[in-house]
Amino acid sequence: MLIQAIGAVLPAALAVALSPFPLIGIVLILAGRHGRRNGLLFTVGWIAGLGIAATLVVFVFGGADNPESPSSAIADWGRVLAGLVLMVLGVRAWWQRPGVHSETETPRWMASLDDVSALRALVLGALLSGANPKNLVLTASAATSIVETGAHNGDLTVAVTVFVLVGSSTVLGAVLIHLLGGQRAASFLDSVRQFMITNSAVITAIVLLLLGASILGDGLAGLGR
Repeated sequence: MLIQAIGAVLPAALAVALSPFPLIGIVLILAGRHGRRNGLLFTVGWIAGLGIAATLVVFVFGGADNPESPSSAIADWGRVLAGLVLMVLGVRAWWQRPGVHSETETPRWMASLDDVSALRALVLGALLSGANPKNLVLTASAATSIVETGAHNGDLTVAVTVFVLVGSSTVLGAVLIHLLGGQRAASFLDSVRQFMITNSAVITAIVLLLLGASILGDGLAGLGR
């Protein structure tokens, strides 16, 4: 049951981890004043926001492991809606992607991250993970999948923890590279930041389309039970 629960959350967790904006944000924070302190606080906020969101969904849909329950039906309809929303957002991101020769600039709000306060770094991490609409959809889908496998108590806790850690892996990785790698790490992270800025629309579109189709399919399969 634990293996099933972990397998069910991995696609959504990877989609959260591969979202370009938190990775760009953490790299900019690490490169700024008080980068080490603010980077750690951003990471704490990110993990806390993702963990709280997942825990709330598990609590709300606690009865979804029974296919005949209202919670299960709501979860399946929610998946159908979420899958459609993600696919629409993916098409929109693809349609609005910059041209091949277009110059991509760092958004203004990101450019201001090199001088954030400790509190803002903490709150920003929590908001980008727990209150970001795309992440909320992905977290809700992952947490509902955990419940539907029938995982309880320790298995449930482990599965949610795996989701949070995998979803936080790119942010955690950036902080560890910064802490351990010195100047070489700064150069590497800057190249990652530039790559993510340049290709953020394409990465976002592909991730949203693939995961949206998967979530939509799971919802339809659940409704057909």
